[in-house]
Amino acid sequence: MKYTFEKAEKSTVKITIKLSAEEWAAAIDAAYEKTKGRYSIPGFRKGKVPKKVLEGTYGPAIFFEDAINYAFPKYFGEVLDKEPSIEVIAQPDLDIKKIDEKGITMEAIVAVKPEVVLGDYKGIKFNKVEYNVKDEDIEADIKRLQDRNSRLVEVSDRAAQDGDTVIIDYSGSVDGVKFEGGTAEKQTLVLGSHSFIPGFEEQVVGMAIGEDRDINVKFPEQYHAENLKGKDAVFAIKLHEIKVRELPEVNDEFIKESTGAETLDAYKQEVKERLEKQNQDRANREIEDEIVKKITENATVEIPDALVENQVDRMVKETEYRLSYQGLKLDDYLKYAGQTMEEYRNGYKKQAEELVKSQLVIEAIIEAEKIEATDSDVEEKIAEMAKAQGREVPDVKKNMQARQLDYFKNEVIIKKLFDLLKTANVIE
Repeated sequence: MKYTFEKAEKSTVKITIKLSAEEWAAAIDAAYEKTKGRYSIPGFRKGKVPKKVLEGTYGPAIFFEDAINYAFPKYFGEVLDKEPSIEVIAQPDLDIKKIDEKGITMEAIVAVKPEVVLGDYKGIKFNKVEYNVKDEDIEADIKRLQDRNSRLVEVSDRAAQDGDTVIIDYSGSVDGVKFEGGTAEKQTLVLGSHSFIPGFEEQVVGMAIGEDRDINVKFPEQYHAENLKGKDAVFAIKLHEIKVRELPEVNDEFIKESTGAETLDAYKQEVKERLEKQNQDRANREIEDEIVKKITENATVEIPDALVENQVDRMVKETEYRLSYQGLKLDDYLKYAGQTMEEYRNGYKKQAEELVKSQLVIEAIIEAEKIEATDSDVEEKIAEMAKAQGREVPDVKKNMQARQLDYFKNEVIIKKLFDLLKTANVIE
């Protein structure tokens, strides 16, 4: 094998591999041995047809595709072993330049990890925002606790009011014709929740139990059902029940029963400490984001398209995963949004490029500063995990997989990186 390589455009390398007649013949022999079981010719048992007979019957190119699929990974791998500076980050784009009795010439364009030229990442001034816990924050937490422990109580002596939960039947029609999905019985509706189309809930307010009423509404122009967009509709409503949410009284007894805290004051102190920790974490995340944003802007790197496309792939997959939890498919979501997949992916391109660049810059700083996770660092993380799980360290280590160790190492390295960046820059 002979090979050459040279830099191509946008962080790619062109690798040219030339195989001699003997090497190419060996690849064809390997392809024949792998695929001969597919062929059956009169006079020969299946899988026993000689290579020359198959080539004479189907032409000499019969094994070329399989031979290339055998030869390229083999010799491409040998090139990468000999040239460790070529750090491939995506599948190569293969082009066959020449095949004849003298051998084969293969050309591969491969995306490689780009060189990062770091700018200033020390001595930069940043403004840190502090978030203070206010009395209303604590009261809001207690209000949410009340809501979680509330109960619905039936009301029979008044008409429906905003904020009530009502049980209704409804039947909708457009121009006197009922439409699909417009009819339901014993439907629960919270008035003021805006879960129905505009104007619907407001007209249920004031209805009494057992009352029938026709209400007039107009479907939004952007409604998801094409046949109902902008249409005037009439809904026949019957109200069955009115319920109001009853909140428990906030006192020491309620707090102890619902949270385990001894008193209301003790719980307020717990909430304050928890919110202070959340605020501190939020402020830390924001300053870290600002640091990463600035040092990324200061760096220069030519990002290969393959890395951006890979990141877009991950983002699309994450969206698919989230939608699946809502019972939606991405294709259906795109139809509702009026977007093609290409348009949707293009919407992620800028964000993906920024994310890829920041990752490359972070990796470059880690390499430049020689940041690493020592064995003692990893042992400490394992001890923390064991303590959190109430287990012994040897027991945790016994069942630990390699990817978990890699995760711990990465966690340690990233923490050391941000400790360095926060110390090396001015945060006011």
